[in-house]
Amino acid sequence: MSETSMPSYAELLALVGELRAEIAELRAENAELKRRLGMNSKNSSKPPSSDGLAKPTSLRKPSGRGPGKPKGAAGGALLQVAEPDETRVHVPAACASCAAGLSGAEVVSVEKRQMFDLPEIRLRVVEHRIEHRRCGCGAVTAAAAPEQVAAPAQYGPRIKALAVYLSTRQHLPYERCAELLADCLGAQVATSTLIGWNATAAQAIAPHTEAVRQQLTECDVVGFDETGTRVEGRTCWVHTACTRTLTLYQVHAKRGVDAFEAMGVLPHFGQIAVHDGWKPYKTYTDAVHALCNAHHLRELAGVAENAPADAPQEWAGDLAALLVEVWDQIKDVRAAHPHATGFTVDTLERIAARYEEITAAGRALHPPRAPGQPRRKRSKAANLLDRLDAERDQVLRFAFDWRVPFDNNTSEQAIRMAKVQQKISGGWRTMPGAERFFAVRGYLSTAAKQGKNLLDVVTRLFDGRGAWIPVPA
Repeated sequence: MSETSMPSYAELLALVGELRAEIAELRAENAELKRRLGMNSKNSSKPPSSDGLAKPTSLRKPSGRGPGKPKGAAGGALLQVAEPDETRVHVPAACASCAAGLSGAEVVSVEKRQMFDLPEIRLRVVEHRIEHRRCGCGAVTAAAAPEQVAAPAQYGPRIKALAVYLSTRQHLPYERCAELLADCLGAQVATSTLIGWNATAAQAIAPHTEAVRQQLTECDVVGFDETGTRVEGRTCWVHTACTRTLTLYQVHAKRGVDAFEAMGVLPHFGQIAVHDGWKPYKTYTDAVHALCNAHHLRELAGVAENAPADAPQEWAGDLAALLVEVWDQIKDVRAAHPHATGFTVDTLERIAARYEEITAAGRALHPPRAPGQPRRKRSKAANLLDRLDAERDQVLRFAFDWRVPFDNNTSEQAIRMAKVQQKISGGWRTMPGAERFFAVRGYLSTAAKQGKNLLDVVTRLFDGRGAWIPVPA
């Protein structure tokens, strides 16, 4: 190489600078890829179905109790009843010793054994004969027929209720529901008929749905959640507002404020709303907001587990430990003093001081965002710290107000069935079909929470009694 082709010192310095920048960029990209590979359902918002066969360790702490019934708890063994439906007497034919006949022999004892089984399952047909009688004046008058008997042949309210229960509560697709009715009852019901029964049920539920909507707006604490689903071949959203005794669903083409307005709870709600921190919830400033700490534990675990070896994020583990410790203290106090309603002022001050100490340690690693600096330019750890620092009142709401749950599990459990339905039966072909499903599902969920017999509350929709309406707590 000739002397004139050699790079200058300044050119070499520029090249070194470019290489350093490229190395830094590659390192950041490598760290981000490692973080993504380390994400699972326990340290991020990814669903458990994405974990594959290598399931991560659960966030739940071992209870220390072995499998089976807890010591001292009532057993669940099958017990004999005093009045069986049928009694069959078995008489020994001959003596086991001398082979003599035992007809008329003394009965010295009787051993009772009971078998619990289903009776023969078949349709029961009731014929209604509507008499037409001629009066002496010559006029013919027909008897009044029962309201539910409107055709020469029709199915009754109980089989309709069973079909709606199977397709909505037990997630059976219409084809499989029709197959079950044919195999078990000998009832040849078309899928179009099943769809019609569900539509009738959903229409009859309207007064119940309106009552639940109104009661939710008057509750002290309500949980909110949403999840995506497929309707008419595109992504739509299932929203829920619920408590431990009430469930309301809304399926909507949008995820945010438009859906909340259609649902009709948040716009009229002024108490404590528990949710996962998604920004549109916070547009409703009349509500007092509390954040789900199960989400925080997953995010904090992700930060701690995926931190580089040369930059550990100890603050994340410390903050997760504090949240769990406070929740354990609340459960311990409640167990010892069932009527306790909160911590002492000193305890609350210690919790707040410890929270401040941990976030300050995080700030040493991640200084506050400069004015105008976009969030995307900061690490996941820094953005999480920003949020937990700014929203600490909402994070610790459960500690300061014991009406507030630690997490949003009640809502998450209510919304999870949408994924179960989609896995079993696929998406919904029409929006009206999806709306009918979730109307009936909310009705059954509320009834189950309040200890009602689900088949009975569905039968009411077809036998003239009308929808069951929950009594306000």
